[in-house]
Amino acid sequence: MAVSDIFCTFVPVNQKVTDISEALLTMTDEMRLMRETIDSQHSDICQLNRNIERLNAELRKRDKEIRELKDKLAQYETPDKNSGNSSTPPSKENMKDEAIRRTKTLRKPTGRKPGGQKGHEGSTLKMTQTPDETEDVSANYCTKCGASLEDCERILDYVTQVVSIPDLKPIVKEIRHYITVCKQCGERVQSHAPRKRGSNAVVYDASVKSLAVYLSVVMFLPYGRIENFFKEVLDLEISQGSFVNWVGEAKKNAAPAIEKIKECIMKSAVVGFDESGLYCNKRLDWTWIAQTVYFTLLFHGNGRSHKELESRFGNSLERMVAVTDRHSAYFTLNFLNHQVCVAHLLRELQYLNELDTEQQWSRNVESLLQQAVHARNENPQAVIDKHPWLIKLDGLLTENLEHMAEQFGQLRKGLIKCRDYIFNFLENPAIPPDNNASERGIRKVKIKMKNSGTFRSDAGADAFLDLLSIVETTKKHNNSPYAAIRTLF
Repeated sequence: MAVSDIFCTFVPVNQKVTDISEALLTMTDEMRLMRETIDSQHSDICQLNRNIERLNAELRKRDKEIRELKDKLAQYETPDKNSGNSSTPPSKENMKDEAIRRTKTLRKPTGRKPGGQKGHEGSTLKMTQTPDETEDVSANYCTKCGASLEDCERILDYVTQVVSIPDLKPIVKEIRHYITVCKQCGERVQSHAPRKRGSNAVVYDASVKSLAVYLSVVMFLPYGRIENFFKEVLDLEISQGSFVNWVGEAKKNAAPAIEKIKECIMKSAVVGFDESGLYCNKRLDWTWIAQTVYFTLLFHGNGRSHKELESRFGNSLERMVAVTDRHSAYFTLNFLNHQVCVAHLLRELQYLNELDTEQQWSRNVESLLQQAVHARNENPQAVIDKHPWLIKLDGLLTENLEHMAEQFGQLRKGLIKCRDYIFNFLENPAIPPDNNASERGIRKVKIKMKNSGTFRSDAGADAFLDLLSIVETTKKHNNSPYAAIRTLF
């Protein structure tokens, strides 16, 4: 190869080398500019990330505030539970719910005017044939001529009777006990047993004791108010300790009757049960009730488990159909059968009606139960097949409720559990569809506690429940509670 050729070849290589250097310099500058750009963008990105994090924190804070506001708003949008739409007792209601309950009913309006209906036989006070006093009223002077009417003929115009209560004033009877000396042998004979040393010379008879017990057990008055009544109305100053002693005496005398009531309930085929809280001696105990058409037994328990009934009634539970609410304790006992309270279910369905006014599921279930109760009321002695009603209920229980509030699913689960115990009242006329009788009986204890606050001793609580059992059983036989208490002294 010639030198010129070599030179020509070498020059482009140098030129290329120069170009590469410039290119590298250019690339270096570009990379530097890109790094500066990247660093600037990285700074911007970090700033944006900080802003995003700050905004996310603010969003989380506002989401929390929104949830809290929704929860507060739900308290006003979700209907409150009260005794009209749930199992909440009246004693737990606020004043607004109580006022609504007293003016609202689960019964559907009939469209008839309030008051006595056309053809209704009215009632009025009837005159007694043996008045205690008779008073003749006639004019003394003639309104026309002014002459005296003293010896004139009188013609009976009409008769009225006035019922009044005389001045309530105690009658103090003094009994003088004599010793009679026999003329023949000189024996000193006493008319009564010798007076015990230290005994009181003044005592109260059965009428005073019975009235005090009546005011405590039937009128639910605390001992302080009974003391005021005797002092202000009857002018008798009786200590509260005397009332306690008289209630205890009545309880002791009522023991055979209580055992008889218990024995009759244990032999009954259908028994209603219920339980409620009882404040006694600074603790929460429980009042239990077992009742039939003719007998009521209330007793004091330490808890609300099934053991309270087992210890009282034993194997007799196996012969009973229990009418109860859905408290789990009743379903752990070996009853012959169950009937859940339809009235409880209707109240819970009423709550769902108020919770979601657009849906129809709870209204359909409510209508089904009401129709079943109506069928029993229309045919009180008939044996009605419950299977068609169960088929209708099963159709409602299989409906999809996922789009509704969770309370609907909870009630459906409860209905599925007690499905076999809802319509038993149709097949046995002796089984009531509700447990209202038990609730009415046990409500008297709540009234007593509302007036007195609490029972101060187990003995006081037991005495009240025993005597209330006597009173409620007496009412079921259409007899006077006061007369029943009077027989205990």
